[in-house]
Amino acid sequence: MSAEAREALRRLTAAFEEHLEAVTSRRGEEDATVDDAYEALAEAFVRYEEALDVEYAETLPVLLDEDFDEEALDGHAEEDDEALDDDLDDFDLRQE
Repeated sequence: MSAEAREALRRLTAAFEEHLEAVTSRRGEEDATVDDAYEALAEAFVRYEEALDVEYAETLPVLLDEDFDEEALDGHAEEDDEALDDDLDDFDLRQE
């Protein structure tokens, strides 16, 4: 691996470590440290993938969702069982 790709990998690994540290020491739901670590991790990922692409024409089996709306998804929200049941009713695997 070239020096540039190796350095990008080192930075990506460090960004994962920093993100984990921020998450495990979170000080509330709106902790800016976690948000900053998230952004740094995403940036390090992009730089590593770009280095792989430029040097080896290789990509990673992971995609970043550039259009992800954090406000639209609440990981702690309860699922609406009735809405899920309606979705299941609309989805029929039986072949006719």
